[in-house]
Amino acid sequence: MKILIDAGHGYNTPGKRSPDGMREYEFNRVVASYAKSLLEKFDDVTVYFSHSDTKDVSLQERTNKANRLDVDCFVSIHANAYGTGWNSVSGIETYVYTTKPTVATSLAEKVQKNLIVATGRTDRGVKTGTFHVLKATAMPAIIVECGFMTNKEEVQLLRSDVYRRTCAEAIVKGIQSQFKLKDKLEMTYTVLAGPFPEKTTASELVERLKKDGYQATIISE
Repeated sequence: MKILIDAGHGYNTPGKRSPDGMREYEFNRVVASYAKSLLEKFDDVTVYFSHSDTKDVSLQERTNKANRLDVDCFVSIHANAYGTGWNSVSGIETYVYTTKPTVATSLAEKVQKNLIVATGRTDRGVKTGTFHVLKATAMPAIIVECGFMTNKEEVQLLRSDVYRRTCAEAIVKGIQSQFKLKDKLEMTYTVLAGPFPEKTTASELVERLKKDGYQATIISE
């Protein structure tokens, strides 16, 4: 499975800052990185980024990359804002395209539910929008708004590494649930030694291995 994680905007995107100067991209990119690390622990999952720390990648470039790679889902991570000054608007919301595509809506509902359970923030629900990354992608796509930069309480959460990790974990849980992702299988390896002409030699080796913490046994043939 191929997943594209999109940290919305860039370091220097005009206006995308809290009233006291926190850049939205600072939050978005960290959550995206945590989500990528978590997703890569699942079997047969490849994760791509569409954003860049060195430039503000255009929306068209982001959706072009998703379509070119033929990814299975597109998840865009954001922090929200209401106006430009401090206010009381708060909470988390997730967006899908206005036609409410079935898989995208189901994914959005799972991600939204996990975020609310994990963070305890106000549930603003799953909403529809005509945003470019929802409209121009050829796969299930969602936008996740993880809290308001214009709310004094939530902006402190958005700055917190604990909150960023929590959001990433919740988003990944939603993705895992929607696409039935499986953990990578832990591989173990067995080493065979011998044969030995005398049992005493085999017994001595078994004892040495056990002292070193390995499971060992003698098989007579």
